[in-house]
This record gives sequence, structure tokens and C-alpha cells, in this order.
Amino acid sequence: RVVLLSAYLTMDCVENINGLETLIDQLQEAFKDDHIKVEYVEQLMSSYKSTEADWKKYAKFERYKYTRNLVDKGNGKYNLMILCWGEGQASAIHDHSNSHCFMKVLKGTLRQTMFDWPQSDEASDFNQMMAKETSPIKLNEVCYINDDIGLHRVDNPSHVEKAVSLHLYIPPFSSCRAFDERTGKQLVCPVTFWSEYGVKVDNVKKMQQRSNDQPMSAA
Repeated sequence: RVVLLSAYLTMDCVENINGLETLIDQLQEAFKDDHIKVEYVEQLMSSYKSTEADWKKYAKFERYKYTRNLVDKGNGKYNLMILCWGEGQASAIHDHSNSHCFMKVLKGTLRQTMFDWPQSDEASDFNQMMAKETSPIKLNEVCYINDDIGLHRVDNPSHVEKAVSLHLYIPPFSSCRAFDERTGKQLVCPVTFWSEYGVKVDNVKKMQQRSNDQPMSAA
């Protein structure tokens, strides 16, 4: 299990990272150690400057919802993914299942709205969730959140420009809780990938099925 240290320890010096593949290599190297500084991970994410040619093959948009596109599984210690946001698309208010989340904008500008946890587990008209902070996340900026900090909603406020973001989740998780802003009601939702390594998930499954259906040849 990876432990992220949030104390203000002496930070390692990180040079500018030239290319997404180099960032992936640096993350894999960093996570060979099970004790990692939050600040160091944030430095790694910040040191990569977005170049569309690096991530274009992972950027898959869907007309009616934002997409989650897997880039690297991190040997089970983390998931690195690219999220693609069409004009006006937004997430629900959600938690992060006790994981650490780093988010970096690769294209456009996103908007993050922070919320406190609902005061009660019971949904009611008197349990309306109030936004406590709204801030833009601009190109190449990095932000960090975990469940102790609170809940958030992310959206693309533009009606004319798409947005793309890079997300690092430590450890990976398969579900999270989404919240109704009006009542505070929560719902456990599975999280899935629209694509993996640049290939649409449905196509990945078809290729795996074809491979499984191939007759075995004698050695």
C-alpha cells in the first residue's frame, strides 16, 4: 500500500519533464517506493507542460458526457487517466473513495466547485449542499484533493471550447459516491473507462474475445 506523506518535508528537485511518456516513466519510478511525498507528486505533475501531440491518442470525446480514458495502471498503485470534457459537460458532486487525486489541465479551462460533506446521511430539502468555493483551473495548473479536504464538482464552463485534463488517483478505485446538491442524498456509482491505452473499451473486449477464440497451435 502506498502512503503519501503530506508533511512539509524537504522536496526533491524536479526538472522540467519533456513529454507525457517521460512523466509516466517518472511516476513509475517514484512509486517503486511505498512512501511518497504529496508535494513531490504534485511537482512531477506540474513539471510536465502539455503538448497535444503527447496525449492526443488518449483524448476520446463523447457527445453527451465527459469520458475517462486510462493511460497507465501504475502496477496497481495508481491510475493515470485523461478526462475529456465537451462544451458545458460536468461531473456530479463526488468523493474520491479515500484516494488522493491530482488533476492537471491539458487543454482549455476547467472549473472546480468545492463542497463540505453533507451534515446528515439522510436526504432532505433541509440538507441542501452549499458551494463553499469555486475556482478556475487553467492550462497546466495542478490541483489536489482528498476526502478530508471535501467534495467537489468539476465542469467545463465554456460553450465553445472543449477541455482535457490529466488525473492521477492513488490508489485506484472502482466506485465513488455522488451527491444530490439539493438534498445531500448520496449514491454509490461505479467508475468506468471509455477507453484504455487509446482504444475504446468495447473494442478492447472484442479483441480479447477474438484472441480467446483462436485455436491453440501445437508448439
